[in-house]
Amino acid sequence: MSTATTTTAIGEVDNTFPPQIKYIVGNEACERYSYYGMKSILVVFMIQVLLFQESNATATYHLFSAACYLFPVLGAFISDRIWGKYKTILYLSLVYCAGHAVLSIWENRTGLYVGLGLIALGSGGIKPCVSAHVGDQFKANQQHLLKKVYELFYFMINFGSFFSTIVTPWTLKHYGPSIAFGIPGVLMLIATFMFWMGRNEYVHVPPTKGDGHGFMNIIASAFRNKSKRKEGQTFLDVATAEHSQEQVDAAKAVIDIAKLFAAISVFWALFDQHGSSWVIQAMNMDLHFMGMDFEASQIAAWNPIMVMGLIPLFSMIIYPGLEKLGLKMTSIRRMSIGMFVAAGAFLFVAVLQMGLDAGTKLNVMWQFFPYLIITMAEVMISITGLEFAYTQAPRSMKSTIMSIWLLTVFFGNLITAYVAKINFFPVGSVGYFLFFTILMAVFAVIFTYMGKGYKMKNYMEK
Repeated sequence: MSTATTTTAIGEVDNTFPPQIKYIVGNEACERYSYYGMKSILVVFMIQVLLFQESNATATYHLFSAACYLFPVLGAFISDRIWGKYKTILYLSLVYCAGHAVLSIWENRTGLYVGLGLIALGSGGIKPCVSAHVGDQFKANQQHLLKKVYELFYFMINFGSFFSTIVTPWTLKHYGPSIAFGIPGVLMLIATFMFWMGRNEYVHVPPTKGDGHGFMNIIASAFRNKSKRKEGQTFLDVATAEHSQEQVDAAKAVIDIAKLFAAISVFWALFDQHGSSWVIQAMNMDLHFMGMDFEASQIAAWNPIMVMGLIPLFSMIIYPGLEKLGLKMTSIRRMSIGMFVAAGAFLFVAVLQMGLDAGTKLNVMWQFFPYLIITMAEVMISITGLEFAYTQAPRSMKSTIMSIWLLTVFFGNLITAYVAKINFFPVGSVGYFLFFTILMAVFAVIFTYMGKGYKMKNYMEK
């Protein structure tokens, strides 16, 4: 397979995107249509068709979401050590397609679990690879374009998500589960074909293979040699007895980022509830607005369309404006502010629930405001996190660190699934929403404190 080249002189800044980016971005738009289309109807399908209780439907939804962000660990290992990013994405995309087919054909609880399992494996397995693969297409003299490409990447994700969130709930109501789950499956097949089309133009960074110097090997070495640790050395420094300083430094980068990202897990515990507890709240609101009747799960379409508007707003106006005022908007500062903003979104939802509990029949369009707030938080955290994870990762650990970033979503959804399952605060109650508001505020403070001690690094492919 050929490697893409550029005519730009060495050291000269290149302001053009690599041509192969169009295949990756197009693939991502179709894949996200399939994923979010399927996911937008899950809670309603489980409650109304499979007759799940609300707490069980919420727990199942978040356990599935968690699985989608656990399998990146497997995908990263396969990509970094065996197949490389291209083959990993291609093969697991076929598993992904099979999961959609099962959901469409097998319309009962067993079919639900099998289909969701295959989708979690396929979707999760390709996640760290796609994000890292798009970064691999850029050379050092194109580093300044990384922020823009991740913004474009995220824009296309939400372009696909918006239309699928509008269309799929309508399809479920009028044509039933088979068609509603089948259409996202067709889009995933198109996504796979589109990715395959760019096979001869991609920059293919080869897997590092199992050379005995991987992250877990270095951790094991540090344990074996801990008795040799001298004053002033860190836990991992003693691993230089069996590994090079560069390899140990790469492992240190993983540890440093993992500690920082741990606090971000709570953000995802809140954010992903726009597909569960927020939908359940919408089911209890007035769904008629300006002569139109909406489905409760369609309201989530506010999120992707807001993202498409907020990305350029933040990039071209808000961030530069704050910089001019003397507030340097570093990656860590953006994510810190975003976490506090997310707490505000759940406080707003709690206030709406107070009105509903008091007997006030609120229109579902009141959810516009918490959607706007949580989407602002998403733009500050999620886009920034993708860029941060790639630039802070040594080559040998790029997919591994991407998978750690995605593991924050795994742990966040486990938190939500656990809270829903124990039913200490009934799903959708005021106490439930306030619990997450306080939890988010506490971890925003923790993240801000940890971020002050983090030393920025910069790793780019030569």
